[in-house]
Amino acid sequence: MKKALQIRLPPLPTIKDIIKLYKLQALKQLSQNFLMEERLIDKIVRAAGNITGNTVCEVGPGPGGITRSILRQAPQKVILVEKDKRFLPSLELIADATKHKVDIDIIIGDILKTDVSQYFPSDAKREWLDSPPPINLIGNLPFSVSTILIIRWLEMISKQTGPWAFGRTRMTLTFQKEVAERMAAPILDEQRCRLSVMCQTWCNVKYKFDISGKAFVPKPEVDVGVVTLTPFKYPLTKLPFKMFEKVVRQIFSMRQKYSIRGARTLFPENVCEEMALKMYEIAEIDPVTRPFQITNSEFVRICEAYNEIINMYPEFKDYDYRAPKIKACRVEGMELKL
Repeated sequence: MKKALQIRLPPLPTIKDIIKLYKLQALKQLSQNFLMEERLIDKIVRAAGNITGNTVCEVGPGPGGITRSILRQAPQKVILVEKDKRFLPSLELIADATKHKVDIDIIIGDILKTDVSQYFPSDAKREWLDSPPPINLIGNLPFSVSTILIIRWLEMISKQTGPWAFGRTRMTLTFQKEVAERMAAPILDEQRCRLSVMCQTWCNVKYKFDISGKAFVPKPEVDVGVVTLTPFKYPLTKLPFKMFEKVVRQIFSMRQKYSIRGARTLFPENVCEEMALKMYEIAEIDPVTRPFQITNSEFVRICEAYNEIINMYPEFKDYDYRAPKIKACRVEGMELKL
């Protein structure tokens, strides 16, 4: 086991001083909130485990509060991905202060459009069934992109691409508390939803702790939850991600009703009842089970049954119940599709 080291950072202005010095204000349109309390910042980084000698990619470092805590743990390399270029001077200040101790890359860009794996050292790569690679993704995520980002990352995990081309790269991330609770929610939990099943199908999800909204500037209307995710060696399914997500999404679209109600929307109206019942029969699931009562493995069986049906009836594969309905009418003896 690696021994955790500590780097002593040279004297730097406090984060509060940095914000004043560069006249930085949190932008509401970017869902920015600054975490100021060093004790809580260190707690987030500790949740990632021993990162000494690792490559750490921090998403949304802002003025650099979490960045400083990461650097004190002596990683080999730190990659900072920040969309807001106003933070570049404060991040460059930190990079300059540690330039002889840690290799730092500062990327000004949108994490949704950035392939961070191109900055990972090649010797960090591991086989999927090995222990996780010496790579960590850490971030105080803006609420506006957090769910979009985690779904995108889960798809990458399913394909073993991006950061997960290097192995089972671990994540330590902050989310709006309600979102964090959904990610970790077990069967029958009031927060159980599509996101619960998607996360738990590909990852071991652990809800670590809460952070009060009062610890942030400006104070958000909600509290924050810290979550760690470690990809499974063997995910619960090998089905295509988008197919699996489609089935789970539709079943949870009517969360409080019998799950068969949402399942019907996977098929055209003229056959929806028959096909949905057939799918549940193949999966051996009671049609009157409610979505939050269905286990992850049972969702896998439902999706496998759906896959079996669309292999028999390929025309159902691209059916979208939200698409405009095609109606037939007759005009001067001709039948037209409208």
